[in-house]
Amino acid sequence: MSIEINNESGVSVDERAIGSVARHVLDSLGINPLAELSILVVDEAAMSTLHKQWLDLDGPTDVMAFPMDTLDDKPGLETDPGPSLLGDVILCPAVAARQAEAAGHSTDAELFLLTTHGVLHLLGYDHGDPEDEREMFQLQSRLVTGWVKATGRGPVRTPLPGTAGEQRG
Repeated sequence: MSIEINNESGVSVDERAIGSVARHVLDSLGINPLAELSILVVDEAAMSTLHKQWLDLDGPTDVMAFPMDTLDDKPGLETDPGPSLLGDVILCPAVAARQAEAAGHSTDAELFLLTTHGVLHLLGYDHGDPEDEREMFQLQSRLVTGWVKATGRGPVRTPLPGTAGEQRG
């Protein structure tokens, strides 16, 4: 699995751990080991530009996901699935830092959570309606908790399903 991380934010982030949590998510969900993922870490100005350009929303956001290829390794589609370019996850550590303070954990912990969230979006998960949100946030919590237990990182206080991300566990 190829995970490329490019930090253009001017802020030091734990790139190795961000890559580790992304790999954990992809491995846990059985994604083709030849799949490729790009993670870009940007400052607030760059995130604001992307947010406006793609979602027509003002100001920076914490994470954005830009899927590239549809996954061709879903069960039953092919006997010999090929690799896939999953897409880009864009993280903004400045926004993550503010959210981390409100959540009661470190900026790194928030970035690990946001990485998981972004990768799930690339894989087709969404939280536009209550049922989808519950499914995505439960999976997100399970994946982050599993990674924290495996690596000793954390704590990471994940958003509770059914709270639109407003309450943390």
